[in-house]
Amino acid sequence: MEKKVDLNCDLGESFGAYTIGMDEEVIRLVSSVNVACGFHASDPVVMKKTVEMAAAAGAGIGAHPGFYDLMGFGRRNMNISVSEAYAYVTYQLGALNAFCVQQGVKIQHVKPHGALYNMAGKDYELAKGICSAIRDFDPGIILLGLSGSQMIKAGEDLGLRCAKEFFADRAYEDDGSLRARTKEGAMIEDENEAIERVVKVIKTGKVTTYSGKDIDLEIDSVCVHGDNVHALDFVKAIRERLAKEGITIAPLSK
Repeated sequence: MEKKVDLNCDLGESFGAYTIGMDEEVIRLVSSVNVACGFHASDPVVMKKTVEMAAAAGAGIGAHPGFYDLMGFGRRNMNISVSEAYAYVTYQLGALNAFCVQQGVKIQHVKPHGALYNMAGKDYELAKGICSAIRDFDPGIILLGLSGSQMIKAGEDLGLRCAKEFFADRAYEDDGSLRARTKEGAMIEDENEAIERVVKVIKTGKVTTYSGKDIDLEIDSVCVHGDNVHALDFVKAIRERLAKEGITIAPLSK
């Protein structure tokens, strides 16, 4: 059976005079893009340009909604209600959709950002608020979330098509959650190790955790980062290795 995987990357995170990431370079190397929607990063001009580039490249376009926290880049936990989560996601989906309509494309998926992603991965009710907003906006949109998380469970319970994500450069805990960035060993620094992890999880459905235990993990998409030259080379290396392994790269919609 042909093995196929999506490569996704967080893009459109620049803001005003501040440039973050190498969007123009990386957008040609991935199959799906997660576009910041103005809460944790981005602005209308950046969103417009990012959607234009993604549409031109034929990449699947996803909304990347986060907490209303520019200063903390959406990585700080916030105490919000389920109804607030619903409203935040709806607002950001609407903003991105306006630019998609202008380009004649549709939002392919939604991947919550940062702390919102991690909190919803463990909090079913919060995840349900996010997923309800997606369903009510467009039930055809794919939810992209951490494999085995409460967010995937909530999405499936609400009838959304769900795609399960793997992080090439992040360590995993034994429960399948990502190791917190504040802890030692949270980031996989060795490029070869990260690539071997990607190939292993695609071929065997298993990942080795920080403690050394192998756990089962279903995945549909691999998150890669391209915010510096080294990371850009890493994305290229992953593509080359997947090609050698006979693994096809395709957007989530395909």
